Amino acid sequence: MEANTRSTGRLPAAFLTPGSSSFMDFLGTHQPELLPGNRPLPPVQGAIEAPHGTTIVAATFAGGVALAGDRRATMGNVIAQRDIEKVFPADEYSAVGIAGTAGLAVEMVKLFQLELEHFEKVEGTVLSLEGKANRLSTMIRGNLGMAMQGLAVVPLFAGYDVDREKGRIFSYDVTGGRSEERGFAATGSGSTFARGALKKLYREDLTEEQAATAVIQALYDAADDDTATGGPDLARRIYPIVTVITEDGFRKFTEDEVADIVRAIHERRLEEPDGPRAALL
Repeated sequence: MEANTRSTGRLPAAFLTPGSSSFMDFLGTHQPELLPGNRPLPPVQGAIEAPHGTTIVAATFAGGVALAGDRRATMGNVIAQRDIEKVFPADEYSAVGIAGTAGLAVEMVKLFQLELEHFEKVEGTVLSLEGKANRLSTMIRGNLGMAMQGLAVVPLFAGYDVDREKGRIFSYDVTGGRSEERGFAATGSGSTFARGALKKLYREDLTEEQAATAVIQALYDAADDDTATGGPDLARRIYPIVTVITEDGFRKFTEDEVADIVRAIHERRLEEPDGPRAALL
């Protein structure tokens, strides 16, 4: 069949026959070895050293949701990369922030993008935000074997729900367990500190710019206490990736937009290194 495909230039009939609206199911039927979770790993002893992405934060605001990530990838006690991108659009109205094994995470995001695009082409409509969150949960569960060997992927999924007309956030565990978060969320090694910061800074009436400022403040606090999280690097002009999803769709802040917020925060932190303080009452 492969030789015939090469000579005629035509795809096999299986690739031209409408089937499942899930690209994952299609791939699992015809070439299951291409799925990340199905790839055999060689036997290893001890911990596997691979680059890991770290902290992702998200916060809803009036009219949408902000999703941001720091730029550092670590490999043990070494900085593997200073400017990795960890936040990607899933489709027009949703985005994924990755934490965990960097290579697998990026591959999973690309597969998730194909999954949503495939569904739209086959069904002629887009999945609901809830449906997208469920599809991502299935993909994470399919990676459970690798997660048990230390190659875990734990993303944060956010999007604008066009039916409910608001931003929503979903967090996951390594088994694919999904939880919807209210207001804000964080994942990755610095998530404890980032969540603590957002807990004091978050308000339901935040504007888009205030939400962007809040998530950058949270990443600052995470970097202050977690060595695997990279804070804004003014000398190298390496800033967090900040995105927002609203009724107008996905938008990534430009470097200049993020730089302006970072510089303003930095100037304030020269006077108050621990960042803004919440009122006692």
